Amino acid sequence: MIPDDVVERVRAAADIAQVIGEYVPLKRVGTDHRGACPFHGGKNPNFSVSSKRGQYHCFVCHESGDVISFLRKRLSLDFTSAVKLLGDKVGIEVIDAPTRAHAPDPNESNWEVLAHASAFFQAQLREPDIGRDARTYLEGRALDDEAWSRFGIGFAPRDGQLLIKHLATLGFDQERAREAGLLVVREEDGSVRPRFRGRVMFPIVDELGRHVAFGGRALGDDTPKYLNSPESAVFHKRKVLYGLHTARQAARRASRLLVVEGYLDAIRVALGGMEEVVAPLGTALTEEQAALLVRYAGEVFLLYDSDEAGLKATFRSGLELLRHGAAVRVVSLPRGEDPDTFVRHNGAAALEAALHEAVDLFDLQVELLARKGWFADLHHRRRAVDKLLPTVRATKDPITRDLYIARLAEAASLDKALVLREADEPTPPLGRGRAIAIRESNRSEPRPPDEGPPPEDDAPAAPARREWVPKGQWKGKSRGQGPEWLATPAPPRAASNEEPIERELLRVMLRDRVWVERVAERHGPQAFRHAEYGALFEALLAHGPEVELGEVLRDVETPLAELAERLLGMAEAPADVAWSLMKLDRRELEARMAALQRQIAETEGEEQRALMIEKDRLARERQSLLHPGGKGRNPK
Repeated sequence: MIPDDVVERVRAAADIAQVIGEYVPLKRVGTDHRGACPFHGGKNPNFSVSSKRGQYHCFVCHESGDVISFLRKRLSLDFTSAVKLLGDKVGIEVIDAPTRAHAPDPNESNWEVLAHASAFFQAQLREPDIGRDARTYLEGRALDDEAWSRFGIGFAPRDGQLLIKHLATLGFDQERAREAGLLVVREEDGSVRPRFRGRVMFPIVDELGRHVAFGGRALGDDTPKYLNSPESAVFHKRKVLYGLHTARQAARRASRLLVVEGYLDAIRVALGGMEEVVAPLGTALTEEQAALLVRYAGEVFLLYDSDEAGLKATFRSGLELLRHGAAVRVVSLPRGEDPDTFVRHNGAAALEAALHEAVDLFDLQVELLARKGWFADLHHRRRAVDKLLPTVRATKDPITRDLYIARLAEAASLDKALVLREADEPTPPLGRGRAIAIRESNRSEPRPPDEGPPPEDDAPAAPARREWVPKGQWKGKSRGQGPEWLATPAPPRAASNEEPIERELLRVMLRDRVWVERVAERHGPQAFRHAEYGALFEALLAHGPEVELGEVLRDVETPLAELAERLLGMAEAPADVAWSLMKLDRRELEARMAALQRQIAETEGEEQRALMIEKDRLARERQSLLHPGGKGRNPK
């Protein structure tokens, strides 16, 4: 027996028109394809194939079905053989496991207890006294009883024993509920309590409609405002999208997907008739979530909030989608509005109109830079090109990539062939000195007029040692992947006399999370030579300042959480941030100079002279850090 999720993956990955086109000559008619029906031997184009719906239908003999049923009927295959054949066509390995029919799925107990918990929360919402405050909150958000039922919204009562006793009456022990993320154990006394109390509950289901987790929204001033289930055997936050179970079929019909920030945004848009809407369980899309989206639609609209955090999430998500070949458009809502409030105030028709006015992701990046003066002079134009190239490099679709190259060449008044050569270069060559020049300009020059958050600097990581490009944003992927990096030789791992610089910066970032991205503008986690310090910096940057520190530390490995607690517990005030950053600047320069010296020893002639000139330039840069303006102090 083939697992249901594998069958669904294979079905979703297949283009039904392309598969059927291997057996039946088809011609495009509008958005569908037409041909002669292979089942009754027709001669006229009465056989319709719809890629949007993933279905075929004959208007004469009325045969219809999906891509798997077509292969079964056309080739006289059983279900397993048809799925395996289709898997070969789309590049997904399909393994038949006959014993699965007799052995229960090990995750079945988790899905079961979570489904029962969802029913319990829904019942509690309707309890006259227990659910009163939650009902008042939901009604204030214009969500009525019909919406509660449609989306399974419930309420976790403050009395934690109610859930525990209810699950016990159904035969679920506390260990099973704990494994599913419903209960937590207090370290102080070993007692058990529900993870969610006094919260409006939003059930989270996977692609196949199985309950895998919950999102709980606090009432009043309780913190954190939103609390998700912990990672478990059935719940991996980076792989799940809220609403995808119901959105996927709508997405095929509409040939698009809408991505919003939160549960209420997704619910409001779906209530407005646009069911092709999902929400990530975090700020920006992950690699796995982007891969899920492109299975169902090639065009994705991003509807994040219009504030600075929303803009950053837009660019992070957009680049991830471009890497997977999607066409990405950004919907601009009035400042202060989100999809929930916008649809409530203006109606679904107004949102549909806003979708028609959506701007391509790259066009938006160019427009923002132009509006803020980045193309006004040669120096800033050079920096603008550096900020836009990562988007070009991230773009998988060749036609879109070529359009972006032409747009960049036009905006920066450059030859298209030159931009193409630059885009084809994965990382700038050693010796260009671009990052250091930008650092110097950041310290000494005023910003362009009305400069706000720049476009996202995300691009695939280079395999060599990497240096953070200023104003890049961390996208929260696996370690070592992030914004555009400049290749530099890998220095040795931390020596004990280098740790204080990194330790003091971490202490500042733990105390005031606003410093995380400010430090990242100059140096990313890979610049930290102490492995645990770099990993903790990476975790802080990946989660973003909006996530409570306690939640960040719950997500990281125990040694990193303990390290953070030790740093927070140090009594003395942290060292000066600017001074620590300057020390890191100097350290990076010295590493590059050492690498150049090794290259100089291995070369000769013009190449050697060019390397020596570059090393001299770096030495002058290092000297300016030691004695800025002739009055600086030596950081040793």
